[in-house]
Order: sequence, then C-alpha cells, then structure tokens
Amino acid sequence: MDIFDKCYEFSRAEEVMALGLYPYFTPISEAKGNRVKVRGREMILIGSNNYLGLIDHPKVRQAAKEAIDRYGVATCGSRFLTGTIDLHETLEERLARFMNKEATVTFSTGYQTNLGIISSLAGKDDVVLTDRMDHASIIDACRLSKAEVKKFKHNDMSDLERVLSEIPENKGKLIVVDGVFSMEGDIVDLPGIVPLAKKYRARIMVDDAHGLGVLGKHGRGTAEHFGLEDEVDLIMGTFSKSFVSIGGFVAGTKKVVSYIKHHARSLIFSAAATPASVAAVLAALEVIETEPERRERLWQVTNYMRESFQKLGFNTGPSQTPIIPIMIGDDDKCFAMWKSLRDEGIFTTPVIHPAVPHGQALIRTSYSANHTDEELSLILAAFEKCGRALGIIH
Repeated sequence: MDIFDKCYEFSRAEEVMALGLYPYFTPISEAKGNRVKVRGREMILIGSNNYLGLIDHPKVRQAAKEAIDRYGVATCGSRFLTGTIDLHETLEERLARFMNKEATVTFSTGYQTNLGIISSLAGKDDVVLTDRMDHASIIDACRLSKAEVKKFKHNDMSDLERVLSEIPENKGKLIVVDGVFSMEGDIVDLPGIVPLAKKYRARIMVDDAHGLGVLGKHGRGTAEHFGLEDEVDLIMGTFSKSFVSIGGFVAGTKKVVSYIKHHARSLIFSAAATPASVAAVLAALEVIETEPERRERLWQVTNYMRESFQKLGFNTGPSQTPIIPIMIGDDDKCFAMWKSLRDEGIFTTPVIHPAVPHGQALIRTSYSANHTDEELSLILAAFEKCGRALGIIH
C-alpha cells in the first residue's frame, strides 16, 4: 500500500476542469473596488468578504506602505520570541477598547486563532458544544483539543439544552458558535444561548468573523447586535473580512487571554503577522470607528439585494446579513448557474457538500458598502437571465 495511492486515484477535479465547470483557485490578475480581472476579462465580484469596502481605502493602503518602510516586509519570528513589534501590542490595546473587553491577543490567521483558543482551553475533562453549521476551523480546533465534542442542531435551543443536560456537572463546558454563519448568512440565536449557558454553568465563545464591522451600532458584532456583550466570555474575530487584512484575535478577560497567549501552540509556533498586515488593521479599525456611514450603506445594499432576489423568485434561504445565498439544491445545476453567471461577467462562488448539507447546493453572494447602484443592476439582470434559462425561476 502506497500512501500516495489516494492521490493518483483522485480525478474529480480534472474531470470538472475538462467540462469547463471548475470554479476554484481562480487567479485574479487585477482588482479595483468590486471589479476584478480574470484571464483578461473584467468581472463584478460578489463573493468577497470586503463588507465595508476598505480594501483600497487610502488610509489603509498608506498605513501598510509606511509599516513596510519602518519595519520591513516581515518579522521572521514568532510572537513568543523575536516576532513581536510594537504595532502588535498597539493593535491589541486598541481592539480591547473597541470590543469592550479587558484584553486581546492577535494571531497570524483566523484559522489559527480558533485552533489556539479551543485547543488551549479545552482538555480531557471538558466538553465543547458546537452548532452543526460551525466553521471548519472550529471543527478542526475541537479535533486538536483533547475535549469531548458534542454537536447540537443548527440554532436549535431545545437541542442545545438536551445536550447540556446530559453533561455531568463536574465537566467544564464551552459553547462555541459562529456569530454569522458564513454560507447561509443567518445569525446565531445568542439570546437563546445565554440563559442556557448560565443554567448549566457553561462558557460562551462566539466566532464573529462575519459579524464584526457589520452588526451592532458600532460594528462590534453579534453580541453588540443583541445587547449581550457582557454575557459572552470570548469573542473571536478575523482581519480578513471587514478589516481587509489577514490574521485574527480573541477578546476576553485578562487572565483568560493571558492563558491562551502562553498555551496556544498555533500562536507560539507560528511566525507573527507582518507589519503591513497589522498596520492595515489599525487603519481599518479607525475607519470603522469614524465612518459609520459605510455600515449604513452596506445595509442599504443588503436589504435591496435580498428583496430584489426574492421578487425575482429566488430562494435566499435564512439570510439576515450581507451574505445572501441563492439556494439551488442540485449540484450540477449549481455549477451550471455559476458558469452562466461567469459568462455574464459576474464572479461568484458555487457551494456544495461538504460545505453545505447534501442537496442544499447554493450560489454564495456577499455584498460591500462600495457596490454601486449600477453594479447592483447588472448583477440582478444577470441572475434573472441565467435563472430563467436554467429553470431556477420562472
């Protein structure tokens, strides 16, 4: 038996490529706002997580350039040893104030953030409870931990209580949920989770990758949206969405954050985030705090597009956020819809199992504060044309 046998036998990707229906790893050669060039052709992008449109904000670009001039292009060391620069500490202090928490610690990616939090906190005498639709990074973090893992039905509070009630009182319990679920765009039932966590003495961690910058009066995310910031123990965030960079962080009490900081292997054994990345986040945070009109525009775009899709006859699923899925169902039809949209100059993404349950394939669309009215009209026209041609709408 050769461990590479599975590699030689894997042919699905090549088969789909031969049909001209392979949608992944598409190289973008140029990007300006929501317009990208793919193999020489300009397209409108509606799959990005650039929710507030800061990816080419002049303050963010300038901050990144100045950081390179001052610190160079990398730190070439882990945060634990030689990789910490003063910008890392400045960002952690600023994020703590912004999130209304005692402390934060930053990681090099959002994926590593979840790995570090959960694997350092959850041990063999603990139980991690996860929503069945939680992000893959949460699932992998649970695998890395030595804790027992129990899943509950998506946003189902009665099932969560059933699972909680079966756990012995002497076990440590951590409920881990997405704030905004990244495929369907619905929001976690945090008001339902909080009283159950109190009743069964569990802690709450919210992965708010898609909520920060988007939800809440000040953009602090899901907990602020529901007025429950003091009830959530840990809030995880990423820099690759509204903060238009790369990296992640966790916010909580000083003691808990310090423990994570000194035990998270994904922090201790990874190179630190680059100076340009950190500086970009600091600048983006300033814009988020001083330009609330961007969030207002984002919600105008979101509500308009959701209502417009529904009027055309599309099923937008449970979406409550700028992530608006177009529910297709059949995998082949989903790929055909993606290809038709690509031919019309719309760059979006088909999502099939295992990212969604079998039979629930969808086109994932997401919107930005800087999508123009003209772009929105072109997007809707393309969806109507392709949807009718494929019999998805009538």
